[in-house]
Amino acid sequence: MATTKIGFTAAKLKALKCELGKSQTIYWDSKTPSLGVRITPTGNKAFVFETSFNDKTLRMTIGSVDVWAIDKAQTEARRIKVLTDQGIDPREQKADLKAKTIARQLKGINGLEVWRDYIEDRKDQWGERHLFDHNDMVKTGGGKFTRGVRPGQPKIRQPGILVSLLSLPINEITRDKVALWLKKEVQKRPTRTRLALSLLKAFITWASDQPKYKALVDVNACDRLARELPSKQAKDDCLQKEQLRLWFDGVKQIKNPVISSYLQILLLTGARRNELSTLKWVDVDTQWHIALIRDKVEGNRKIPLTPYVELLLKNLKRVNRYVFASPSAKSKHITEPRIAHKQSIDSMGLPPLTIQGLRRSFGTLAEWTECPAGISAQIMGHKPSALAEKHYLRRPIDLLRQWHTKIEKFILDEAGIPQLEDNSKHIRLVNTK
Repeated sequence: MATTKIGFTAAKLKALKCELGKSQTIYWDSKTPSLGVRITPTGNKAFVFETSFNDKTLRMTIGSVDVWAIDKAQTEARRIKVLTDQGIDPREQKADLKAKTIARQLKGINGLEVWRDYIEDRKDQWGERHLFDHNDMVKTGGGKFTRGVRPGQPKIRQPGILVSLLSLPINEITRDKVALWLKKEVQKRPTRTRLALSLLKAFITWASDQPKYKALVDVNACDRLARELPSKQAKDDCLQKEQLRLWFDGVKQIKNPVISSYLQILLLTGARRNELSTLKWVDVDTQWHIALIRDKVEGNRKIPLTPYVELLLKNLKRVNRYVFASPSAKSKHITEPRIAHKQSIDSMGLPPLTIQGLRRSFGTLAEWTECPAGISAQIMGHKPSALAEKHYLRRPIDLLRQWHTKIEKFILDEAGIPQLEDNSKHIRLVNTK
């Protein structure tokens, strides 16, 4: 700390100037420890407090000399010194007081308003699906919703699962109210409720870190409530090889060729739903029969373009940059293939099958070809789990193609889709419709 000390008086403070060549000069009060006046080259003067706190220098601005009287500044400096001597950081105390003041001003603010603020702040760090889920949680109800509904039987659009809870003032969203909401919703839609609770907890955590909201939110609103959810059941839906003929027959009858091709390629590549739906034409190389998939584990991965998959891709029109384009969708690519898929398998009398079930089917069907587990895992983009797999080099694309083509051929043979080989040994397919 500087050693220049004077007895503060109004006359002396008025006469003080910043030393030539310095960015600031601090003069210390001889009567009050830790109180000083900081002067800048432009003549701005402010009372400051400085002391050693937790083995570091702590300095705070008290206020302008033009606003604070000397005796008031001395009293404030002594008050702050008492706090630091007690191990209390005055900066945190000041921030808490500011937050409480803001909280009083914002008291009663609607939870939905804070949720929208949350989305605006975080959306650039989220993927498209994650953003969609957040918006879907608070969608408004009312109006007719006919997508996927039989003609003449329109349904009413239901409000998002979090609307009722977030319609409360943010300071009234307590653990008791979240628990009541959870008990009601989990009986109707347990899977959706599980996701909603997870998103709500992340939202509460974010709000508790925001200066203007942290004094309003109950940071424990979602604590230990996950145990109220039913046990998460592992899904095991999977196509049996005996069901492949019916499945392909049903999917080929889907009137939208983009969705039809998309579903078939999902099964034949084992790709994740969003990895394939966001595939761009620039990432499809028909010269070397390779596609670049945006992988959530590795960032991206290359997979072979097997003959039937490549044929399906060549039959698609280039509407925009996405392979599986949907001009009417905000994202410009397909986002909801489940309705068409469910209708197709229902029409063929097949048991329920999720989109994730198609990925699971690829891994299971690959075993019929005696394909090494590491090969099919790399094609699907599974993170290596076995110790040996973690230390192996990534297999070259031509080795993946050798096995991937065998897997495709096995699936198509079981589905009754004829195949012929041309002179270049690259499989050419017929009767695909």
